Amino acid sequence: MDVSDGWQFWIDRGGTFTDVVARAPDGTLTARKLLSNSPGHYRDAAVAGIRAVLGLTTSEPIPASAVASVRMGTTVATNALLERKGEPVLLCVTRGFGDALQIGTQARPDIFARRIERPALPYAEVIEIDERVSAGGEVLTPLDVAASERALRKAAAGGLQSVAIVLMHGYRYIDHERALADIARRAGFAQVSVSHETVPLLKLVSRGGTTVADAYLSPVLNRYIRDLQRELEGIPLSFMQSNGGLASAARFRGKDAVLSGPAGGVVGAARTAQAAGFTRIIGFDMGGTSTDVSYYGGTFERVEEAEVAGLHLATPSLRIQTVAAGGGSILHFDGERFTVGPDSAGAVPGPACYRSGGPLTITDANLLLGRVRAAHFPHVFGPDSDQPLDAAVTRRAFEALAARAGTTAEDVAEGFLDVAVANMSAAIKKISVQRGYDVTTCALAGFGAAAGQLACRVAEDLDMETVLLHPLAGVLSAYGMGLANLSAIHQQPVGRALDPDDPDPGAAELNVAECAAAA
Repeated sequence: MDVSDGWQFWIDRGGTFTDVVARAPDGTLTARKLLSNSPGHYRDAAVAGIRAVLGLTTSEPIPASAVASVRMGTTVATNALLERKGEPVLLCVTRGFGDALQIGTQARPDIFARRIERPALPYAEVIEIDERVSAGGEVLTPLDVAASERALRKAAAGGLQSVAIVLMHGYRYIDHERALADIARRAGFAQVSVSHETVPLLKLVSRGGTTVADAYLSPVLNRYIRDLQRELEGIPLSFMQSNGGLASAARFRGKDAVLSGPAGGVVGAARTAQAAGFTRIIGFDMGGTSTDVSYYGGTFERVEEAEVAGLHLATPSLRIQTVAAGGGSILHFDGERFTVGPDSAGAVPGPACYRSGGPLTITDANLLLGRVRAAHFPHVFGPDSDQPLDAAVTRRAFEALAARAGTTAEDVAEGFLDVAVANMSAAIKKISVQRGYDVTTCALAGFGAAAGQLACRVAEDLDMETVLLHPLAGVLSAYGMGLANLSAIHQQPVGRALDPDDPDPGAAELNVAECAAAA
């Protein structure tokens, strides 16, 4: 990273906290941590963090001449998908396949469940299109243009503004999808996601799920990006993608944003570990809402397909295992057992100690046991966002819980932490031991606001001998934005017979120049 003539801002907008790392023109680093949501104090935490570093008031514009670039990872798309708060989508699919995404792969994660509860799919309406192309490209049923246009105009008149177009074999034979996209735009749809442009690959279910996710999330992202660009007018803005590479704001799409925030942490952990001489690490990113774990052994591990919130997504993503146990995970006691999460107190109301009437959380347990010091925690709480954590409220709540459990407040807090550590260790085993890696030979690279509180405990549980904590561990996901590269992963279908005399059967069809231009 060369010293720039202006400030560089690297930002991770998480569910509870937004982390800002600023690199001054002279190369010095400054870190800020703000609540992601603080009604009445600022509209957007990322912009507020930039203003705070530059010494600007909330009403002063951010001067483009002073800022060289802004790089950002965000959970906006992730939260919209998990909470089903994206843009209502119209799904257009070949007739006879209207329920294909609902059926999915028929996999049963819980094979003993007597009642299967499927997540609600994020499309509001389905239109089955009269058309069909064979796997070899033969048009079996021509596209009914008139009927398609009537159906699309009716859906648009009903208020739908986003459409996902997924036709059988449309990944390779694109004429019908392209014609349908033109019809949708004429009908007034603002967001048109087409499967052969979104993910031109085999498998209707994963191709369809990815296209629906793009149509569902892109409008939410675009609105957020437009709001940011109004505040950051004239400043280059780029975003972290799920695959670990940065993309310009103009090329950042919903399908690439589901792991935007965690990906920055994986990059940051890998690069800082390399600089410290470690070649194999377990990334342990414990934030406010969840804990993300990853493995790095010299190259970034990616998955080509994953299921997220009920959708099968075929988009390259860093291999990250997530467990719902973060600093804000709510502690439950049903009279017999302790459980942690999966629900989170978030930024508002936050843990009990945040002075907003929140529930007991892992943060409260660590505060009671002295692993969190109120004096060293950011003073961003209370009516004026300037007070420290409230340790007295936490102690009273734990003592009330201890009276029910028949033990001491400290024992209750330790018990909850034992449960959280067990959940985190199990997640680490999934991406290491279960894949043939000896976790005991890796260093545990802890980062995120809460990792330092439990890193040694997790390492001990897994017989790991080394814990690595970077000086910027608390904001390492944001720091990772500055260590990442602008990059793009492009996919293109190739349909040719295998020829033993042709060492590269895809070279003739792969348009390298076109891929380079798209990047």
